[in-house]
Amino acid sequence: MTKKKGARRQRPTARGLHCKGTKVSGFSSLRLAMACLGALTVSTVVVDAARAASDLTEQSTADVRRGPSGLPLPRFVSLKSGRVNSRVGPGVDYSVDWLYLKPGLPMEIVQEYDNWRRVRDADGAEGWVNQSLLSGRRTAIAVPWQKGKEARISLLADPDPTAGVVALIEPGVIGNIRKCDGQWCEMDFGSYKGWMSQSQLWGAYPGELVKD
Repeated sequence: MTKKKGARRQRPTARGLHCKGTKVSGFSSLRLAMACLGALTVSTVVVDAARAASDLTEQSTADVRRGPSGLPLPRFVSLKSGRVNSRVGPGVDYSVDWLYLKPGLPMEIVQEYDNWRRVRDADGAEGWVNQSLLSGRRTAIAVPWQKGKEARISLLADPDPTAGVVALIEPGVIGNIRKCDGQWCEMDFGSYKGWMSQSQLWGAYPGELVKD
């Protein structure tokens, strides 16, 4: 069990995630196409593409929303402790809605208020947690949307769909993110280390770069 429901004295919030442990089983492009039309030269196309990429980078940077802390919102963090209260409001006077029992559980910060952070778990449940109980260490859950199904996700030796399988990971298992290149993340699941498609993880945004 990763969390349980707290006593409710104020307004209710959504039901939440019940992740299992860290069982690991088994062993086991973006394409950029440029076409020269008419009298356009290759150099002209390259210059135009570079200018467009620069414009997109500037636009995405300008679109980043930041909270009072100066850090981007939303963003992923993880729980420091194995016992974290999630409250219905930003303060100890608010009732506890959920009690999280799994250290390292990834959470998404969606709002900031003073020393409190409104967080969302992989199942969409939200609540307020004191920032002292959150860590910048990045973790992720393997395909939590497939939890309860007879599915196994391949942890690969290299960031390539044809690479050898290091281990088969059950949905809902939590791993540590070592780095992500926007398409693949290098992960640690217990003693198993390998690569997993970024789209199969909850804890890293599509296209996000995470440095080691």
